[in-house]
Amino acid sequence: MSTPISATSPVFKGDFVDLTLAHVTKVSHDTSIFRFAFPEADDDSGLITASAILIKYKDENEKNIIRPYTPISDPRTKGYLDLLVKVYPEGKASKHIHSLKPGDKLAFKGPIIKYPWTPNKDSHVVLIGGGTGITPLYQLVHEITSNRGEDKTAITLLYGNKTVDDILLYDELKSIAAKDDKFNVYFTIEKDAPEGTIPGFISDAVVKKAIGDADLKTLKFFVCGPPGLYNAISGPKISPADQGELTGLLKSYGVEKEQVFKF
Repeated sequence: MSTPISATSPVFKGDFVDLTLAHVTKVSHDTSIFRFAFPEADDDSGLITASAILIKYKDENEKNIIRPYTPISDPRTKGYLDLLVKVYPEGKASKHIHSLKPGDKLAFKGPIIKYPWTPNKDSHVVLIGGGTGITPLYQLVHEITSNRGEDKTAITLLYGNKTVDDILLYDELKSIAAKDDKFNVYFTIEKDAPEGTIPGFISDAVVKKAIGDADLKTLKFFVCGPPGLYNAISGPKISPADQGELTGLLKSYGVEKEQVFKF
């Protein structure tokens, strides 16, 4: 059962709340942005960067299905949040969200704090992601670059996808890079990589090209993506409370476990 929301307090404060789908913006053949409205236009979310929320619904057997998602809207945005959702053939939650129509409701719970960012917390962050794993990394990119008057953190983003059509938030990332000389983005494409992208996977050569001659000891790495990417780059996360051992490319570079955060 969802808890009623007071317009004078944050929308997300630890209990499930129902939000109404306001509209849907199609991004690609299998991905859309879903905007969920808060009860009042001036309501605050109560979220921070980087944090996630949980969604909940009942399936055809009346079983509660609960999944985490990372909003792509600025946590300071009043009145709504945006979810970027790619539908997967076996993804129960993603298929359910894609079945919703404006006016339908969905239960949310949060905030699920991942990595509380403060300006200049790290001098240079290296973000490594694949597919829908871009969403928490985009939160960091947006937060840091939107606060350049105070936050001087350099950002290097390596973002891998199967095809160019699978790149999410491409226009947003290119726009930020064009205006911010402390943000560099590298797109790797496995199949038919167009000019301006890197053919193949996020490999040792790609990572070394992106970080250049930066002192590895000064870097903070954030990783988010499918299991194959975790296995290759950092090793998997065991649970929300257990980051697991550091393996993969980053381990081979001599990076310390404390320098890596796995979303």
